Amino acid sequence: MTNIRTDAARNRVQPKLRRRAIIAVVCVCALCVGIVCSIVLGSRKVSFSDVSGAFFHAAPETIGEAVVQKRIVRTVFGILAGASLGMSGALMQAITRNPLADPGILGVNTGAALFVVAGIAFLGISSPYQYIALALCGSFVSAVFVYAVGSIGGKGATPIKLALAGAATSAVLSSLVSAIMLPRTAVMDAFRFWQVGGIGGTTWNNMRAMAPFLIGGATLGICSASSLNALALGDDVAAGLGVRVGRARVIGAAAGVILCGATTALAGPISFLGLLTPHLVRLAVGIDQRWVISLSAIGGAIVLIFSDVVGRLVGSPGELEAGIVTAFIGAPVLIVVAARSKAHEI
Repeated sequence: MTNIRTDAARNRVQPKLRRRAIIAVVCVCALCVGIVCSIVLGSRKVSFSDVSGAFFHAAPETIGEAVVQKRIVRTVFGILAGASLGMSGALMQAITRNPLADPGILGVNTGAALFVVAGIAFLGISSPYQYIALALCGSFVSAVFVYAVGSIGGKGATPIKLALAGAATSAVLSSLVSAIMLPRTAVMDAFRFWQVGGIGGTTWNNMRAMAPFLIGGATLGICSASSLNALALGDDVAAGLGVRVGRARVIGAAAGVILCGATTALAGPISFLGLLTPHLVRLAVGIDQRWVISLSAIGGAIVLIFSDVVGRLVGSPGELEAGIVTAFIGAPVLIVVAARSKAHEI
């Protein structure tokens, strides 16, 4: 009898694993297609010789090679930024058990923006390390404040209370950003392009500055996946399974804030990416956080890369920043998810 039950369980699990593996392969292939499109497509046409020469010549010999090399930089940055924001959104949703949560809704992006604009206005920051340090500080302060406000009253930090606290905090912080920025023309000029959110203005040095934070945040996030699976069953059940609930939440939240803060510092507050990607991934592979967090990283990179390509093509001969495109995509998705959602938690 035991063998029969074991075989039945195995027969149920194997198709699910096979389906998830196929989805993972499809996502990797889609990312490869996005990389090719990002390098080849844009407001300026490039030839095959320009593409090959950009990879083999350290110094570009033609204008086309110079264009391709710049596209390579923004493509790599788009992969890193999209992966970190997708993973951050998955972590935020898992911690709050709210499918509509993301770093922007919970005020993390706005906290980073406030500290960055204050640094530009009062400290004259210019290096990527300064941007990252201030953005991380702002993200952590905002996250702690939102969680503290959402914990007031009975039942502690429920998903609905956290979302309301995050929305209110984002509104207040946005007004402070405007109060600092509007009277200062120089600050507004330096801040307005960053505020839209995009991946076009980065360099290899910027990516080297953010790489340690992304690696650390991703490692924490992946390692916390099993604990977050237990948290989805409820705090009491998770504690009964031996999970330290408070520590699991702190580790997951720290990973999400580090990923979001470091990326926001250099790419700006890219909207809806952290909401859109994890939700689509859950629809495809289920609620197992080990798969959701990992595939959200790949999915976030795909969405941001293709958004950047669309922005370049639609805005030609200029370009629309990727943050604008993701907002156009993400806003309708938020409406659909909110309209069709039957549960308050995940």
